Amino acid sequence: MRIITVSPDRYVDHFSLLRQMHRLRAAVFGERLAWDVSITDAGERDEYDDLDPTYILAVTGDERVVGCARLLPAFGPTMLEQTFPKLLATRSLNATASAVESSRFCVDTTLAARGGGQLHLATLTMFAGIIEWSMANRYDEIVTATDLRFERILNRAGWPMKRLGDPVAIGNTVAVAGTLPADRESFERVCPQGYHSIAGHHRGQIRSAA
Repeated sequence: MRIITVSPDRYVDHFSLLRQMHRLRAAVFGERLAWDVSITDAGERDEYDDLDPTYILAVTGDERVVGCARLLPAFGPTMLEQTFPKLLATRSLNATASAVESSRFCVDTTLAARGGGQLHLATLTMFAGIIEWSMANRYDEIVTATDLRFERILNRAGWPMKRLGDPVAIGNTVAVAGTLPADRESFERVCPQGYHSIAGHHRGQIRSAA
């Protein structure tokens, strides 16, 4: 399993992987979690996919996408501030240029492989890939909205989240927002054995403030 980073200039080259990603998101968020998301024959997508994000993908040796996340600069527009401001104690992120938002994180839980602490190998690989990419692109903080179940997974992985507000019931889940450090110490705690570093790979910068 390896991490592939897909910046806007690589969308065409990795069209088939992105198509798998949108279908994985549909399977996880629409079918398994029954969230109120927009799903078409092409999979799940929303307006934030139109903002030129960078995607982090966990891909197996047979080119199967088993994990994904979407990264956008936290100074906006972001899902957390525009769609879920109720999760923020101040209703605003007050984000700096050193923070990036991670959204639409999911993994294929049918994958049998397990990593440290019996977490899915794809989950740990994704954590490591997100942190490594963030550090490489000069981000030291990751902001995200998730649910209480996933907050517990972060704790088990040794990557605890600092809450930005109280948990709030949204639809059929209880959501919470928080920040995660993007540093070497966190990377080393979550990094699974056999992880393939993205160092030396093509690194596209995500969209500018313009």
